[in-house]
Amino acid sequence: MHESPSPLLNHCPEGLPAEAYFAPDWFAREQAGIWGQSWVYVGRLADLPGGTMRRITVAGENLVLCRNAAGEIAAFHNTCAHRGAELCELHEKPMKGKLITCPYHAWAYAFDGRLVSTAFATPTDDFNKADHGLHKVHHRLWNGLIFLSLAETPPELAPDIGLNALDNWPMDDLVTGHSLTRDLACNWKVFWENYNECLHCPGIHPELVDRVPVYQKGIMSPAEAKDYAPGAPQPAALKAGTQSWTPDGAPCGPEFPDLTAAERAAGFTFATLYPTMFIVAHCDHVRLVRLEATGPETTRLTAEWLFSAETLAQPGFDAEHVASFAALVMEQDAAACEMNQRGLRSSRFRCARLMPQEFDIHNFHRWVLARMAPRTGAQK
Repeated sequence: MHESPSPLLNHCPEGLPAEAYFAPDWFAREQAGIWGQSWVYVGRLADLPGGTMRRITVAGENLVLCRNAAGEIAAFHNTCAHRGAELCELHEKPMKGKLITCPYHAWAYAFDGRLVSTAFATPTDDFNKADHGLHKVHHRLWNGLIFLSLAETPPELAPDIGLNALDNWPMDDLVTGHSLTRDLACNWKVFWENYNECLHCPGIHPELVDRVPVYQKGIMSPAEAKDYAPGAPQPAALKAGTQSWTPDGAPCGPEFPDLTAAERAAGFTFATLYPTMFIVAHCDHVRLVRLEATGPETTRLTAEWLFSAETLAQPGFDAEHVASFAALVMEQDAAACEMNQRGLRSSRFRCARLMPQEFDIHNFHRWVLARMAPRTGAQK
């Protein structure tokens, strides 16, 4: 079997310039070129009831996500073709029957966006209903997760470990048992940079490095070790006697029955979808972590813990307690990211100098730069 070579960099490249983390120009170009052109996670299908409209924001655009009584999904720009009023002015509200109806003047649209009624208004012959439908937004379902894209031609939905990587987890059937939202005082890229290295793990995450021994070395995988030898036996992913990221390391309920021996031995499976989310799948539960770039120096982080209905039905089951281990790790990461952001504002900081172990940060920077919208003439 072919052995993967070490992923470590053979040089110490520079990172993004300091202004990338706080300049309004950078943020605007990222909103247009990255967040406005990628697939963005907006919630689970199971948590959006049929006959419901939900007001959401993607890349600064006001959108409405709809699910009809038949369970179908549609998404549109949240603006009526009449005079521009919001179709959904609340975070979430019920639809009026099968139609999407503007709350201002009652113009009504079919679920496919066609204008079907102007209510009390009486158009003249020069008005063509077919020209005044809603502006559609592309949507995609994957493992019970809803993604939207503002792009005219959306890219492929491409998790880093492939679309089939979570097939053995019953994703569609899981139930949201606990969630938390944290507004971070940092640029969204700072979060992803922290996510993409473990040099910080020994100093920032004492509980985590105890649970995942390889992290004690400041690396994310055995292949990153200086003494890595392809083909040599590798240590277990999790500390002896633990099987999951629960407070005591024990499964919080029945283990998912279709996991392979390799998936169980791995201890955790990370799936990453830039720029919007990552998923951590364990033998007994799954965690979704969503990012929203809310400003040049602010990011909203939302985590959701998913369980089987059988696990949630256990007497005395406490989903928040189960989530507390990972929640602690995220709070530690949040504090580190905010500390990083404050230092980036120094007049003396020009750009990062990445270490060999920060190969994934280097790759992330190249991913960002390849997708940035160009500067306008006024910005040059």
